[in-house]
Amino acid sequence: MKRSLSITFGLLVIAFTAFGCAQMSDMLGTGWVTLIDGDKGLDNFNRVGDANWRAEDGAIVADKGKGGFLVTKNSYKDFQLKAEFWAGLNANSGIYMRCANPAVITDKSCYEANIYDERPDPSFGTGAIQHITKASPMLKAGGKWSTYEITVKGTQITLMLNGVRTAEGTDSKLASGPIALQFGSHGKEPGGVIKYRKLEIKPL
Repeated sequence: MKRSLSITFGLLVIAFTAFGCAQMSDMLGTGWVTLIDGDKGLDNFNRVGDANWRAEDGAIVADKGKGGFLVTKNSYKDFQLKAEFWAGLNANSGIYMRCANPAVITDKSCYEANIYDERPDPSFGTGAIQHITKASPMLKAGGKWSTYEITVKGTQITLMLNGVRTAEGTDSKLASGPIALQFGSHGKEPGGVIKYRKLEIKPL
C-alpha cells in the first residue's frame, strides 16, 4: 500500500512539474529571439550606409551621419516583431522588413513600418506601411519611448503602435529577407536621434 502511494505521489510530482515547466515556458515566450537588449546586440547586425550606431545609456543609438541602417545577419519570412524605440521629434526612421538586398536598403525593396512624425505627407508617416497602407489613426512617437508590434505572415502586414492598430495591408512582392533599422536624413541634414532598447523577433 505504501509503495503504491509513493508511486502515485511520484507521478503527481512529475505531472505538476511538467505542467509548471510548460506554464513557465509560455511566460518566457517560447520562440522569441532577442536581437537588442538595452545596449547589447550590435553584434547581431551588419552596418549599411553612414550612421554612427553605438551602444549608449542602455540603448542602441544613432544621431549623426548621412543615413544608414543596422541590418540583421539572418533573414526572416513570417514573424512577429516587438520593438521599443525612442525617436526625436524630427527623427526620420523606420523598421524595414523582408529586404530583397541586404546591401542596398530602400523603402521599395523592403516593407517599412515608418517612424517619421514630420513627414511632409503625414498619412504615410509614423504608424504607416510605406507605399502600402496609410496610418489610421495617425499617431506621434517623437520625444518618448514607444512600442511597435509587427506581424508579417504570408502577404499580410499588421502594425500596432503603442497598443493601437495603425495599419494593416497586403502585398506579395517580397517573400523573405533581413530586418533593418534606419537612421534617416533630411536631405543634407541628419535626421533626429533614434534609439532602440529592445528588439525581439519570433519566427512563425
